[in-house]
Amino acid sequence: MLYIISGPSGAGKGTIVQGLLVRRPDIVLSVSYTTRPPRPTERDGEHYHFVSPTTFRLMRQRGDFVECAEVHGNHYGTSRRTIEEALASGRDVLLEIDVQGAAQVKRQMPHSVLIFIEPPSLAILEQRLRNRRTEQAEALSRRLADAYDELRQKKSFDGVVVNTEVDQAVEEVLQIMKKAKERA
Repeated sequence: MLYIISGPSGAGKGTIVQGLLVRRPDIVLSVSYTTRPPRPTERDGEHYHFVSPTTFRLMRQRGDFVECAEVHGNHYGTSRRTIEEALASGRDVLLEIDVQGAAQVKRQMPHSVLIFIEPPSLAILEQRLRNRRTEQAEALSRRLADAYDELRQKKSFDGVVVNTEVDQAVEEVLQIMKKAKERA
């Protein structure tokens, strides 16, 4: 089964995904491709595959991505082959992607399960983004505006988890995954 974790930047998607991988080591995490520069703690191939805009454009033209999008001025894409190979081998796959990418994947793979990670409030979201210290004021404003738009789309997801406390949020996501598997 394909599970997609999505939500606004700063909602805690990455932290929740790490918690899911500890609890479900059998699941395959699909690592997205991006043109954005790595943050200081990120490693190529683990957090993202960091590629040049030219390489990304070539991959998109070849049809290598099941979804791709421009988010906050950078391009992101999910490898079609990684997902298809893992699913064909009987393994569950986990994607951490933006809201527009989640909608693209759902259209192509309608049996995928979309899980929206919501911050407790916009004020807390803003504080989380500020605490990263990776955003200039203009980029921070853009992320907050995008978050407002993304929050309005949560109705189209199969499950919504408010990330107030990480361990509880991980448990709620696991319950959504379990229920989806039982219905499949």
